[in-house]
Amino acid sequence: MKGLTLARKYYETYIEQLLTAVPEARGRIAAGLAGEGSQCFGYDDHISQDHDFGPGFCIWLSDADFAAFGGKLQQAYDALPDEFEGFSRKGFIARDRLGVMPISRFYQQFTSFPDGRPQTMVDWLFIPEAQLAAATNGEIFEDGPGFFSGIREGLLRFYPEDVRRKKIAARAAVMSQAGQYNLLRCIKREDTVAATLALARFTEAAISMAHLLDGRYTPFYKWGFRSLKSLPFGRGFVCHLDRIPELEKSLYERDFVKAHNQAFAITESICKLAVKELHRQGLSIIESDFLQDHLPEIMDGIADERLRSLPPMLDCQN
Repeated sequence: MKGLTLARKYYETYIEQLLTAVPEARGRIAAGLAGEGSQCFGYDDHISQDHDFGPGFCIWLSDADFAAFGGKLQQAYDALPDEFEGFSRKGFIARDRLGVMPISRFYQQFTSFPDGRPQTMVDWLFIPEAQLAAATNGEIFEDGPGFFSGIREGLLRFYPEDVRRKKIAARAAVMSQAGQYNLLRCIKREDTVAATLALARFTEAAISMAHLLDGRYTPFYKWGFRSLKSLPFGRGFVCHLDRIPELEKSLYERDFVKAHNQAFAITESICKLAVKELHRQGLSIIESDFLQDHLPEIMDGIADERLRSLPPMLDCQN
């Protein structure tokens, strides 16, 4: 059983028991499952069940309601059965991911802002994509006051366009630098470790680029490729990224001519798709397939002067 399905069944079975125990909470809670963990994305499988998997859900309260009856509600939640549908919640390690919590604490841990709303363009820029993905995943089973869902819907509207442009420019820079340039040079130098690092940087940047172009937050790195498969534009990258194991095999066998040809084919195919989408979205009119050439045009389209003046690769790792 998938974690989201298990959480909803547990909620539907026991929510009335909770609200009967704490009647002042009726109509005052938001409940669901969201945050960290593969089950919140719907990506869990049998391997995921080795830790932090079991029946449970989140209850989010305003600060005032948490102070008034949050402790009592948590006691009632803790008293719910540990065993449900053949699963147990006794093995939870990160127990603070479930149960009763203030709305402000949930959003602050992911965005650094208690109300979940970054104040400036630079605030938006430096919130990691995976954090925003975790803040907006999962399902909401009920939300009487609507405050939790209101913040969530605001975040789901995605980055402000200026920030999205800035991040797209950064990913274009990394894809061209690591993939179209350094990967091929590292292979020519027969430096397999450096080539592997360049390939990893290109791949991670390409996955992020696809999510940005599709208006979706990139999840934690181990789920990035899986998420890519569900994106309208991003799924076009999948068949090319699926060829990476062949390239790695050539590197392992030190067949550098073959590896160079494979690396060129993979990176150029993906970059050409990215350029085509940049054109379609009006982000660039440059005809070059070398993504570095598109940076000035993408950056020039940023209206916020401060954001436009920042280095293109500011939010990228060195």
